[in-house]
Amino acid sequence: MNKDNKLLEIVSNDVKNSIEQLSIVTPSIYTSLFAELAKKNNLEIENEENISKDILNLECSKLTDLQEQTAKNVQALDTSASKAIDAIQNKDETLLQHILEETKSLRREIEALKKSVYHDELTHAFNRKWLHDNYVDEKENFKTDGTLVIIDLNYFKQINDTLGHIVGDKVLVLITNELKKLRVPVVRYGGDEFLLIFSSDTKKSDAINSLNTIRERVIAKKFKANNKIFRTSFSFGNCTFQKDNNLAEVIEQADKDMYQDKIDIKKRIKGIEV
Repeated sequence: MNKDNKLLEIVSNDVKNSIEQLSIVTPSIYTSLFAELAKKNNLEIENEENISKDILNLECSKLTDLQEQTAKNVQALDTSASKAIDAIQNKDETLLQHILEETKSLRREIEALKKSVYHDELTHAFNRKWLHDNYVDEKENFKTDGTLVIIDLNYFKQINDTLGHIVGDKVLVLITNELKKLRVPVVRYGGDEFLLIFSSDTKKSDAINSLNTIRERVIAKKFKANNKIFRTSFSFGNCTFQKDNNLAEVIEQADKDMYQDKIDIKKRIKGIEV
C-alpha cells in the first residue's frame, strides 16, 4: 500500500469513528468531516473520481478472487469425496492415502481463506463478520449464553494526534496481543474498540479480575516514540447475555457499564504523559 492509500485508510477510519457518535449523518456532514480530516493529515485528493474507481476495482478484484478460491475449494472437496467413495467401495488403501493428503492440503487452504475473511488485517483479531457468523443468528440474537466485554482505549486520539497513526497502529496491536492472553475470542469492533466473548463457563467476576490484571500491566508499561515517553490504558464494561438476547442491546448495556469505568480510570490516568 502506497503512502496516499495509507493516508486514505487512516482518514476513512477517523471519519467512521467520528460519525459513530452522531445519530444522523447526511452526505454533506460526511463530506465536511472527510475534508476536515484530510486537510489535518495533509492529504490532497486530486481526481477523486479516478481514485474511487481504483478503490472499487481493487475491492471487486478481492471479492472475485475470494469467490474463485471458494469455488475451487468446493470443486476439490467434491472430487475428493467422489474418489473416497470409490476407494472405500474398492478397498483401495493407496487411493485412500492419496485422498487423505489431498484433504489435508485442502484443509490448510480453507483455514487460510477463513483467516482472510474473518480477521482484521492490522491486529489479526477477529472482525465483525466473524462475530456475526459465529455467535448470532439472522436476527442478530445470540446463539448461546455468556458474557460480553467492550473495551475502549483511553486518549487514543491524543496518541494519533501527537505521535502519529503509525504509533497508534502499534498500540492497537499491543492491546490486542495483551487481550489474546485471556484465551477468549477478541473482536476488533471499531477503530479502537474491542469486544471479548466469555463463555457461560466463566464467571463474570473472574473475567473482570483477569481484565483488571491485564489493564494494570498495560498501565505500568512505558513506551517510547519520536523521542517521547508515553503510556496507554483502556476502559471496559461488561454485560452477561443469554441465548436469544439481541447483540446490539447487549453491547449497549456493556457500553453503559464502561462509561463509569472510563470516568474512574481517567481520574487516575490523566493523558498519555508518564
